[in-house]
This record gives sequence, structure tokens and C-alpha cells, in this order.
Amino acid sequence: MHLHFTSEERLDDSDGAVVERSFTLGDIPGTLWTPGSAAPGRPAPLVLMSHNNGLPMADPRLVARARYTASRGYAVATIDAADCGDRPRSAAAEHARSELRRAMRAGEPVDEHFEALIGPLVEGAVPEWRTTLDALLELPDVRGPVGYSGGWAALGIRLAVVEPRIVAAGFFAGGYVPRTQREEARRVSIPLLFLLQWDDEGNPRQRALELFDAFGSREKTLHANPGGHIGTPWFELDDGCRFLDRHLGRFTEA
Repeated sequence: MHLHFTSEERLDDSDGAVVERSFTLGDIPGTLWTPGSAAPGRPAPLVLMSHNNGLPMADPRLVARARYTASRGYAVATIDAADCGDRPRSAAAEHARSELRRAMRAGEPVDEHFEALIGPLVEGAVPEWRTTLDALLELPDVRGPVGYSGGWAALGIRLAVVEPRIVAAGFFAGGYVPRTQREEARRVSIPLLFLLQWDDEGNPRQRALELFDAFGSREKTLHANPGGHIGTPWFELDDGCRFLDRHLGRFTEA
């Protein structure tokens, strides 16, 4: 499957120059950000970046994180996988989302609705992320090793288990993760940085702590900050880049 770039823009700001390129890979739409001076023969290590449970790749918070991370020396890629973002939604996924919203409004238990929605999303997304990874690593300005960063913890857990090219991962929250991925967490052995918002109304604190405890990694770090779901301090992004520096080896100017 051939990766086709559909647009390219050079972004220059206080953090440094970044090149933003949109691409398609078959039916998969994506975006790749690279340091402005990355080039064939001087490739940047790759970070796969996702948002919570398949929200659009154009979400402003994801874009801001991606651009900053690219300015720190990384190639950063994200996609809209099947049933995610602006891709066509299956009837099953839309029904699961509707039932989840209804249960949340009614104050009913939501676990089974999350299972019905997130489990199939992960199963559909993982093959497309791996196909994208194959194509990105063929580009002359992108290299491994590969990191993962994102709020979709269930996807990251599965990728960490099945994809040996991913050598480090940063997860956000993780209160609601399907049972399958909670079991798979014990098989995760790569270094982890786990971010938790202590007052996150959408991610039960105790479940997030239990998930962190379940990870099989010998090197795993938990950063907990007060505040709600979107209140993660900006300095955590800087700390996340230093975590990537240790395990991926960032791109540097010649």
C-alpha cells in the first residue's frame, strides 16, 4: 500500500520549524509532522500519537502536542483509524456510542457500554496503525526506534504487546480500559510514562492506579496532577519529550 502526501506546510514559531504533511494510505487519512531540518540521511525517530478513543486527528490538543514534539526532534504521526475521527462510522459503533451517552446522562453503570464501544475500536484500529507504521518507516526522513504517546490507552496497550518496533510509551488517564487490555497490560514490558489527572471525572482514579500497577514494565513512572480531564499541565509535555529522549534518541541538527 502506497503512502501518498496530499499537502505540505512549513510552520515556523517560537518552538522551531516543523513541516506538517497530510497523507493518505489507502483509505487511511493521516498527518505527519517532522523537524524542519530532517532530511534523507538525517532521519528523525518516530512517535505514533493518538487521541482519546479515536477522536479526530485534527483535535486541537493533539495537534498542539504533535507540533511541539516534532519541534523537539521527532517525527510524529497520527491517523483516523476505522470508525474514528472523520472516517465513516459503522452502525454498531454509532449504537454503542449512543448507548454510552444515554447511560452517562442517566447516571447508569457504563462499563458494558465502554466494552461494546472501545473493544471493537481497538480491534479495528491496531491493523491500520501497524500498516501506517510500515509505510512511515520506509520514508527517508523517518526512522525507528518508535514511541507511542496518547490518551487512547487501550490502543497503546495492544500496540505495545504486538508491535516490537515500539520501545517506549506515554499514556494519559486509563481509567476506562476494556477487560482484554487490562489483562494485556501485564504483558507490557517497555518503559512507560503514565499521566493521571487526579480529579478527572471521566477516568476513575482507582481504576487508573490499578492499571498502572498491572503493567509488567520494570521501568514505569506515574505523574499525577490535580485537576480535571483537560487540565494536564503543559510542563508534562516537556517531561514527556525528555522521556522520549532517553529511549528513542532525538534528532539533532547537523
